[in-house]
Amino acid sequence: MTIIDNAVYVDGRRAAHPESLEQTFETLEATGGSMAWIGLYRPSAEEMAEVAHEFHLHDLAVEDAINAHQRPKMERYDEMLFTVLRPARYIDETETVEFGELHVFTGPNYVVTIRHAETAGVGLVRKRLEADPGLLRHGPEAVLYALLDRVVDDYKPVVAGLENDIDEIEDQLFANDAAVSRRIYELTREVIQFQRAVHPLKRMVENLEGGFGKYKVEIELQRSLRDVHDHLEQIVSRVDAFRDLLQNALVLDGTLTANRQNETSLAQNEQVKRISSWAAIFFAPALVTGIYGMNFKTMPELEWDLGYPYALVLMVVAGFMLWLVFKWKQWL
Repeated sequence: MTIIDNAVYVDGRRAAHPESLEQTFETLEATGGSMAWIGLYRPSAEEMAEVAHEFHLHDLAVEDAINAHQRPKMERYDEMLFTVLRPARYIDETETVEFGELHVFTGPNYVVTIRHAETAGVGLVRKRLEADPGLLRHGPEAVLYALLDRVVDDYKPVVAGLENDIDEIEDQLFANDAAVSRRIYELTREVIQFQRAVHPLKRMVENLEGGFGKYKVEIELQRSLRDVHDHLEQIVSRVDAFRDLLQNALVLDGTLTANRQNETSLAQNEQVKRISSWAAIFFAPALVTGIYGMNFKTMPELEWDLGYPYALVLMVVAGFMLWLVFKWKQWL
């Protein structure tokens, strides 16, 4: 098992740093009013069973934590609360969004965090809370609220990155960039994944606010969660707006593509008209020469002295008349 951090806190301060889970459980039992916070990274089924047995974690929640690939959700099992969060970060090098997965078990005197992605968010939250014993003194609820706050704060750079990508797409649309369609589809997929992460989180925060009175949540934590809720509302509205913008961009791309195809088709039609017109003009002299080149003895005008100039004039006149007709029809 990869234990990222393992500590027992008393009155908001780190009182012990056990080297194993067994020591953590023993210290927690021996110390009154304490809280254990165990941070794990992709534990196996056997390793999770040890933690589940000690803290009486529900089997269904443990199964979800092992399998990962869960949707954001919050489920209560008696005194235990199981929360699934989807942290996200924007990667500037590839201009993509990377989504992680964080599972949080909170109980009366413990917090178990399980990461399924390479993120430093949990460690930063632990440092922040350890620097503020007054907040950490509120126990597991303070840890959960701080984790929610961190996840929502980390969404802000993602929103900024997506907004910049959409601005670039608008430039690509009017620059006739052939790769813009693919980029719109890829960005739409990322925005949809982002929506799947933030929309359930909004409902989860609202449910936590609804339980303030029932679970006698400290006023300071209530204020903290309301602040998270406000930030989350802004993010949700902006992400939804991104979805609409991308849908409009996709429609506009289809329209511009159709217009370009029509323009190409019209240009090709004009070329066909010109070629056909000149072919008809040159066909008239060829027709005259073809007829008089058959060399039948009984053909009229073969021995006519003016036959040759007449044939030349006939070819020129026929070609000129055709040229006038095509010019009038704007084929030339």
